[in-house]
Amino acid sequence: MLVTLTVNGVRRAASVPPRRLLSDFLRHDLALTGTHVGCEHGVCGCCTVLLDGEPVRSCLTFAVTVDGREVTTVEGLARADGEMSPVQRAFAECHALQCGFCTPGFLCAVTALLRDEPAPSERQVREGISGNLCRCTGYQNIVKAVHRAADLIAEES
Repeated sequence: MLVTLTVNGVRRAASVPPRRLLSDFLRHDLALTGTHVGCEHGVCGCCTVLLDGEPVRSCLTFAVTVDGREVTTVEGLARADGEMSPVQRAFAECHALQCGFCTPGFLCAVTALLRDEPAPSERQVREGISGNLCRCTGYQNIVKAVHRAADLIAEES
């Protein structure tokens, strides 16, 4: 089936089998390997991307269902000039990653969280990241990074 969509601001088209997962489409057909696949059951959140601005598990989404829609992967979070987004900068500043495998999913989820809730409470942050699992960090620095990103976004406004 022919799928045409906008990925990270670029219109893309490809022929895909009907059962191809969005994660596989992004990684194998479009060579956007920043989207990681962890559990392949939608539990870990490593494959989270933004579909029309909303976080989705790309390992549970068929590529054919996103025809005509807009997908943002971790590669698309940086600014047009290549500068890291406030969320990316905050994760780096706050040491909110260790092995980095879960990081792309967290970055996409947090980007959507802060768009919807620019000044989240501690509870909102923890709830907002609860769909993403990390085996390395213990989450404390991730929570700090979300608050730092909110500050950076507010400073830019």
